[in-house]
Amino acid sequence: MQEGAADPGLYDYHPYKGRPKIEWPGGKPVAVWVAPNLEYYEIDPPIHPKRNPWPHPAPSVVGYSHRDHSNRVSHWRMAEVMTRHGFPGSVSLSVALCQHHPEVVADAAERGWEFFSHGIYNTRYSYDMTEAQERAIIEDSIATVEQATGQRIRGWLAPALTHTPRTLDLLAEYGFDYTCDLYHDDQVQEVKVARGRLASIPYSLEVNDHYGFFVYNMSGREYAETLVKQYERLADEGAASGAVMCIPLHAYLIGQPHRIGPFEEALEHIAKDGRAWLATAGEIVDAWREQVA
Repeated sequence: MQEGAADPGLYDYHPYKGRPKIEWPGGKPVAVWVAPNLEYYEIDPPIHPKRNPWPHPAPSVVGYSHRDHSNRVSHWRMAEVMTRHGFPGSVSLSVALCQHHPEVVADAAERGWEFFSHGIYNTRYSYDMTEAQERAIIEDSIATVEQATGQRIRGWLAPALTHTPRTLDLLAEYGFDYTCDLYHDDQVQEVKVARGRLASIPYSLEVNDHYGFFVYNMSGREYAETLVKQYERLADEGAASGAVMCIPLHAYLIGQPHRIGPFEEALEHIAKDGRAWLATAGEIVDAWREQVA
């Protein structure tokens, strides 16, 4: 039999059954974190030979303006619902938003949300970057977010989910605490890096609103019901294990008038159920680290 590519060895294998239990504050069985993607898409970005930024020829007026709804209207609609029900945000930030729409970043900061980097633009891809280029993006992210918010970012979600073979090692070298770029588990896990330490926090593709509406063609009601089902199962299992639920959002999708109502009902259900620790990504990683160190 022909051998395939070697396992990259990014993390150890731990079967779900029989793992040591992670204890969340207050004895809650599941930690729930919300990841609003505050993004900036360029209308006519540089073309990358491996991937077109838009499915039709640029300049993409339709794609750009659809996403711009986030930064003009739907961010506030989404954020107010989250705040009303006690959900802090852990912001997946296109760092260029700090210059293009600082009002959005300021609003998130005023709400006490945590920030991590989602690259500079979501229309610039990491494929084939040199080490110097990748370091420049990491350093730019650290400096720009700190200047705009006063926070030193601790986490990373690669721009448009694109990477190089060295990305995770570089994050650990620069002192990052967590990555959202591995989708392999329902608990926080250790990532194997060349130097230092790096945790992988669960970041869901399955209940990501982008997948819900663009891939699975859900209605707003179906997506909200999916969030509740995800939560209920993880809360049940978490009584024995200590689970993590992530809700990744894009305001131009979830913040549309016809979707925001069912979404708010889902958040209200989770908040009132009483089994969820509503936390930021950094808080979850810190609580996990205290128990596995």
